[in-house]
Amino acid sequence: MNAILEGFRGFARYFGSVMGADAYRKYLEHHTASGHKGAPMSEREFWRDHTDRQDSNPQGRCC
Repeated sequence: MNAILEGFRGFARYFGSVMGADAYRKYLEHHTASGHKGAPMSEREFWRDHTDRQDSNPQGRCC
């Protein structure tokens, strides 16, 4: 039963990654690793910026 549950969790992580659900976590990791001096954007600010960039430069999107 544990193996099935872990398999499902792995699939959920993979699917979330494909859909971009982990983008904010990746942004925070990059922000920390790059040594930026300022504070990172809040999650709300990040998603607002993300959608604004997609709207101003729509490429590689299905819809």
